[in-house]
Amino acid sequence: MAFKRGRRRKVCRFCAHPDMPLTYKEPLLLNQFITDRGKIVPCRISGTCSYHQRAVALEIKRARNVALLPYTSNLAG
Repeated sequence: MAFKRGRRRKVCRFCAHPDMPLTYKEPLLLNQFITDRGKIVPCRISGTCSYHQRAVALEIKRARNVALLPYTSNLAG
């Protein structure tokens, strides 16, 4: 009898803690959702739900627009 072995499903940190601010003014929080190359981490890796993943992507783009986050890393060139 084979048992299905897999990883435990990740829980969205914004759903678990509704009082956590999700704004472009929090670059340290948004930096956790960006790779070292500057790409936005997908929800299957980060564990956020689709609703909050869209909000995270929007806030990252806003933070990039006002120069709080980089568009690319310094290594990409």
